[in-house]
Amino acid sequence: MKEKKEKNYMQPKRRRMKGKEKRLNRSMAGNSMLFGLMIVCGIAMAMPLVMVINNSLKPLDELFQFPPRIFVINPTLENFTDLFVVMSDSWVPFSRYLLNTIILTGGGMVGHVIVASLAAYPLAKNDFPGKKLLFSMVILSMMFSWTVTQTPQFMIITWLGINNTYLALILPAFSFGMGLFLMKQFMEQLPDSLIESARLDGATEWKVFWKIVMPNVKPAWLTLAIFQFQQMWANTGGTFLRDEQLRPIQHALYQVEGGGIARAGAAAAVTFIIAAIPITFFLLCQRNILETMTSSGIKE
Repeated sequence: MKEKKEKNYMQPKRRRMKGKEKRLNRSMAGNSMLFGLMIVCGIAMAMPLVMVINNSLKPLDELFQFPPRIFVINPTLENFTDLFVVMSDSWVPFSRYLLNTIILTGGGMVGHVIVASLAAYPLAKNDFPGKKLLFSMVILSMMFSWTVTQTPQFMIITWLGINNTYLALILPAFSFGMGLFLMKQFMEQLPDSLIESARLDGATEWKVFWKIVMPNVKPAWLTLAIFQFQQMWANTGGTFLRDEQLRPIQHALYQVEGGGIARAGAAAAVTFIIAAIPITFFLLCQRNILETMTSSGIKE
């Protein structure tokens, strides 16, 4: 009886000690230094974007002012008007560049998310011979720069006969190794019992994948969509596209940006557009990522 009482007496003490160990000792000075450091880093990261926005609204005399000013004094939209005039004079309509960009970016982004998810599912939830070897090859492919694989990629596309077509940029986007790695790591967090219960209820592998796996890894494929959108948006198609009518809008904008001093205002507007589109897409997807991140870390 005494031993039982001693054990019962010791349990609250242990609980109290555990509670004390979990407490974090932070002083006001430490918190102030931490917040101050965060504010400095935030300003440093936001400053380039602030300068891009202000430069796009500056007249020519402020663009060439020395020392340069960060904030615009007399804001104007003449830079965007000049850009519209320059693009209107092009023998390829601006709408054609925009349509090419939508086809290339949308096809590469959606296709890569689907292909990466389909390839990651068996690697994460099935056992088969050569599984570790295949995943090691995926990780190894991430070690190479795109310049190393550019020549073999061009040779394969030429051999397939799809050079100077939309597929010349869309198909290579499917083989982005980082996407497969990201999807596999997220799918491994799903409990096997959830998938097994669906199979026992008569669900096919396709239904398990689309109805159970993909909704639970939504943060992963939304993040992957952001990365792939940024990569496809920055592609000018210079290596694989020869016809001007197939070029994306990024190519046209870079041509305007390299027009010299006479097009400095239009170039500032171009820089703003190049930065604004990916940031806008990220902000649209960020809310969904934050909402679903709480349910993504499911563990058995």
